[in-house]
Amino acid sequence: MDHLIDADEPATPAVKRGWRAAVQGFGRDENGTMLVFSLMLFTLMVMMGGIAVDLMRYENMRTALQNTTDRSTLAAAALTQSLEPEEVVHDYFEKAGLVQYLTNVNVAEGINYRQVTADASAATRPFFLHMIGIDEFDAPAHSMAEQRITNVEIVLVLDVSGSMAGSKLVNLKSAASEFVSTVLSSDSEDRISIALVPYNGQVNLGTILRPKYNATMNPHVTNVNCIDLPSSVYSQSGMSRTLEMPMTAHADTFSSTSQTTTFVSHNDTDFAVPNAANRWCPPSTTNVVRLPTKSIATLQSQISGLTAIGATSINAGLKWGTAMLDPGSRGMFTELVAENQIPGVFAGRPFDYTDDEAMKIIVLMTDGEHFAEERVTNSFKSGISTIYRSSNDGNYSIFHASRAGPLKFWTPHRTEWRATAWTNNATPAVQLTWPQVWAALRPSWVAWQMHARAFGTNNATRSSNFATAMTAMRTQTATTAMDSQLQTACTKAKTDGLIIYGIAFEAPTNGAAQIAGCATTSAHYFNANGLQIQTAFRAIASNISQLRLTQ
Repeated sequence: MDHLIDADEPATPAVKRGWRAAVQGFGRDENGTMLVFSLMLFTLMVMMGGIAVDLMRYENMRTALQNTTDRSTLAAAALTQSLEPEEVVHDYFEKAGLVQYLTNVNVAEGINYRQVTADASAATRPFFLHMIGIDEFDAPAHSMAEQRITNVEIVLVLDVSGSMAGSKLVNLKSAASEFVSTVLSSDSEDRISIALVPYNGQVNLGTILRPKYNATMNPHVTNVNCIDLPSSVYSQSGMSRTLEMPMTAHADTFSSTSQTTTFVSHNDTDFAVPNAANRWCPPSTTNVVRLPTKSIATLQSQISGLTAIGATSINAGLKWGTAMLDPGSRGMFTELVAENQIPGVFAGRPFDYTDDEAMKIIVLMTDGEHFAEERVTNSFKSGISTIYRSSNDGNYSIFHASRAGPLKFWTPHRTEWRATAWTNNATPAVQLTWPQVWAALRPSWVAWQMHARAFGTNNATRSSNFATAMTAMRTQTATTAMDSQLQTACTKAKTDGLIIYGIAFEAPTNGAAQIAGCATTSAHYFNANGLQIQTAFRAIASNISQLRLTQ
């Protein structure tokens, strides 16, 4: 039986030596294990450090790409950016030294928005990640920036002069009607308004709009509502509602008369009676300014009713078109909304020029060029005239205060001077107002029969007296001056931020040049013939039809 050592019994030297040897043997065995463990820890630390380096390299590249992508798309999407959006994005990447990583640039834009999308990708070439099965570690970047204008105000300024008669007017109506449908059918949120400004030798404001201005010298002729614009308005943004502006006289200042030394009857339709087609503001219920609306049917009906008559004053058409977009007209629009003449959804229009959420567009169209304006001078527009008419036979006489002696009434049909106005019965002659005179007689007939024949003693003096009388009764604006007024108004409108599309429809050289000069850029100008006018309107509408209006 073996001897058991009591725990309390002191160990012998031999036992102590045994224990020491056992511990030392155990230590020798653990040295190998710790080395392997240490190597494993070191390898793992190196791998983790390497992966961290790969991740840092990846994140640095991704951040650089993303920042450059964000900045470039924001800059390129700005509607005020005049450069090509793709060029802007490429330029940003090139300056950052990252152009080789740019993979895609996509631009979508319409007349009221621009959206730019860019993608980039860079291979970071991992050093350690492949040890865990990741052989590719590309840094991607994607960015999309958009600027969008939500409110659009459009005015169609359309030529309805006499030269538009026939197929040209038919083609215009078709093209403009399709334009209205295209633009407004895409607007489900009542963000787009369209107004019409037809023009010929004048602009007829209609019975609703004309009383909103301080119009003086009313001829009191039904459906004659034109205003003779002072030249000063063409350099201004809007149209003053307090400025006194005389209305256009209902007169035929254009038609000539026979300059014979004998009497020509006041009933002569060739030389005395006014030609209705030559009145500068022909009465109309259809060729009148139409206030902003969102109704396709209403606009198409108004376009369908347009008629061709008169001369061409592009300057007046453009000026009234800009007035419909000027924020100075907002108070008037507020009144018209209250009067149910403008839809309530358009309250607050016209928007400010500086409103980033609004875009103002004019489509200016003509088939001609300026025709020298003729206007009755203010002294002959209203009030009592110096002309008398017999209530019996309808013949006329005129009082000339400057003539010496008692015989101051010239009577053309009798070629004689009289002490009183002509009448062939007991009923006194009626002294006419100037509007009554121009309703019955041409200024040229009055100038020749009542002035030239009255005082002229030979051809030279008669011609001189005729010219003096016409100058007193009629003013003329040269076409060069009208061209200048148009370009001044166009420049002012474009400076204010309006976009002007110009359509020259079978127009002569100078007319086309005036429209091209008025357009915002050459890309906003169209030279159309025949059915090409429909293509021009479609090209303008194609951008607007893409509107996806948002708050």
